[in-house]
Order: sequence, then structure tokens, then C-alpha cells
Amino acid sequence: MYISPEHIAATNKASVETLVGLANTQFASLARLSALNFNLAKSAFEEGGSHIKSLFGAKDAQELAALGATAAQPVLDKAITYTRGVYEIAAQTQAEMSKFAEAQASEFNNYIIGYLDKVAMNAPAGSDVAIAAVKSALAAANSAYDSISRVTKQASELAETNFAAATTVLKDAKKKAA
Repeated sequence: MYISPEHIAATNKASVETLVGLANTQFASLARLSALNFNLAKSAFEEGGSHIKSLFGAKDAQELAALGATAAQPVLDKAITYTRGVYEIAAQTQAEMSKFAEAQASEFNNYIIGYLDKVAMNAPAGSDVAIAAVKSALAAANSAYDSISRVTKQASELAETNFAAATTVLKDAKKKAA
């Protein structure tokens, strides 16, 4: 069996394109996370400045205490929003990475099956059993990968549901406190 230089070049090109796509996914996630952090820092700075001005403008101790108490609510809202934003970025990145891994696994499986078919055509008589055993092992590995992938997706969905429930509980607690 001979592998042509064109085949090697095509495989290398596909690998580079895949890695560039993976890097672009990571950079896009980093850009979204950086933008989220920047916006949080900017709004915290602006709100902190306005809150300090309000504190200096307080006329008595009661007004000062009321300003201090009302400052906690926006901070809690910002924390919930920030946490949700980070979670969404992480979930989107994880989904994109899962698609990448699934595509790579599928491509690899197709390559191995094609290779085994070529080997079967050129193999000596009686080697059908060994090739069938390898194909069976590959099918079992694919089945295990599919099962693990499904369990991972279910765990991710459960975590998302729990995160949404925790966010709701925090918002409800905030409303009751107000």
C-alpha cells in the first residue's frame, strides 16, 4: 500500500485548517470574555464614582445608611449577570469544542475504516477474521464514545438547569429582601 505525496499534503492541509479553526474558536471565546470583563469593570467604576458622590452629598446619618443599603442591590444584580455571562461563554465554547471533537472522531473513524478496507483487499486469505475483529473493536469504541458524549451532554444540561435555578433563587431572595 502506497500513500501518495498528494494524500499526505491534503491531510496536512486539513490538519492545519482544523487547528486554525480551533484557535479561532478559542480566540473568539477569549474576546467575548475580555469584553464581558471590560464592561463589568467600566460599569463598576462609573457606578462606584456616582455612589461616592451620593455618599458625599448625604445630609445626615440616616440618608448615609440608606445609600449604603441601596448600593448592595445593584452589586448583586451585576454579580448574577456577570456569572451568567461567563457561564454562557463557557457553555458556547464547550459546545463548539464538542462539535470539533465529534467531527475529528468521525473523520478518524472513516479513515480507519477505509484503511481497513484497503488492507482487506490486499491481505492474504484467512485474515478476514482479524480485520473483522478490528472493525468490531472500532464499532465498540465508537459506541462507548457516543455513550460518553451523551452522558456529558446530559450533565451539561443538568448543570445549566441548576445554574438557572440558582439564579432564580438569588433573584427571588433579592426581591424578598427589598
